[in-house]
Amino acid sequence: MKLGVMQPYIFPYIGYFQLINAVDRFVVYDDVTFIKGGWINRNKILLNGAAHVFTVPLKNASSFVTIGNTEINHALYDSWKNKFMKTLEQAYRKAPYYETGYKLVSGVLNSKSNTIGELAAKSIIDTCSYIGVKTDFVTTATHYGNSELKAKDRVIDICKKEGADTYLNATGGKELYDKDDFRNNGLELKFIKTHGISYPQLGNEFVPWLSIIDVMMFNSPEAIQGFLKECSFE
Repeated sequence: MKLGVMQPYIFPYIGYFQLINAVDRFVVYDDVTFIKGGWINRNKILLNGAAHVFTVPLKNASSFVTIGNTEINHALYDSWKNKFMKTLEQAYRKAPYYETGYKLVSGVLNSKSNTIGELAAKSIIDTCSYIGVKTDFVTTATHYGNSELKAKDRVIDICKKEGADTYLNATGGKELYDKDDFRNNGLELKFIKTHGISYPQLGNEFVPWLSIIDVMMFNSPEAIQGFLKECSFE
């Protein structure tokens, strides 16, 4: 059984979904500490031909608080959400799949999520449902009762508890994990490599590595299914 374990990000890029699509079960790793200045509550869309960063407002975000306990700033959220949805309209109203993409994003942002962990997880799970990814989800890492373990030891323990024989991880994991450590625990460790993916963006020069929002605005679920296979594991 192939397992993936990743922190939740708000509408992450296509490579995140390639990883989910390649595993049998995916663990939303939300009880590790929030990374300030990272991409948990931020991502990029296409606006006027260039990458534009959007940021979900948070309340007292701290690297001493877990992702699952990092609250959305509801005093600012509704105003931010309304402005962001208008920005999406401005950016994508001429895109071929604008209506369905806009509806999905609106449904996520109008959910009653209290934390960025909940909101990001919903953005991931709802997107998977839309594009036809059938992977099973474990929506909280606290499910495993092993928070006393750290780094690779905790991931290996999660793999064992799930009965996994293969652990798939993002390329960035090469700096964190050694294949021998996993092999010594009866696990095969592989890293995803996303191939070059491009598609028409309203006649502009292609801007890569944007949020999955951009992919959904310009491509059908069937086309996105094809993109999910444009990767390899090493």
